[in-house]
Amino acid sequence: MHRLRTLKSALAGIATVAGILLSAASADGQNTQNQAQVTQTEAAKTDSEWVNPEQRKLSKYELGRKNLAIEGYDPIAYFPEGGGKPKKGKKAHSHTHRGVVYRFTSAENLRKFKDNPDKYEPTHGGWCAYAIAKGDYTEPNPKRFVIQNDRLMLFYDGLFGDTYKSWHKEGPEQLEKKADQFWLNETGERARVPSEFERDENDAEEGEG
Repeated sequence: MHRLRTLKSALAGIATVAGILLSAASADGQNTQNQAQVTQTEAAKTDSEWVNPEQRKLSKYELGRKNLAIEGYDPIAYFPEGGGKPKKGKKAHSHTHRGVVYRFTSAENLRKFKDNPDKYEPTHGGWCAYAIAKGDYTEPNPKRFVIQNDRLMLFYDGLFGDTYKSWHKEGPEQLEKKADQFWLNETGERARVPSEFERDENDAEEGEG
């Protein structure tokens, strides 16, 4: 049932990508206004509000059978320390993190993920980051990605266009903020920032000592 709902959401999202891409140019003025509203909303929030819920809304995530994420691709592989190229993980190196199943190419990559899962998980539940920034859900191509601000973002690339190109054309930083705000509103999950990644890694290193 969960997978059926996810497929329906993904198909509906894909059908809207063409409209999103076609209307993007004419909506520049509106996007600027929306961005100002997002900034004001963020400024109004207090530190106590920026917390992740204990229970994830997995129904909002882009997951396959048995809650498999990124179609089985290794999230570490996207980052420089993992080679910087998408690679399929192995079932033997699987790990479930807060209800989401990830696969890794090696035990070493699995260890890296366990040390700092918040850094390596794809943003916005694994959906196309561009679509999320536009307030929609679209299944991404796991081979189309960017590491932006030390975060993994995936993009749709298919019949209706390449949202990776649209992302960079329209302004990656603004779109990232809009996507983060939409995801926060939908799930209650805030965006992680590089300083937090570094702090977590330092804590892990101290723990190993």
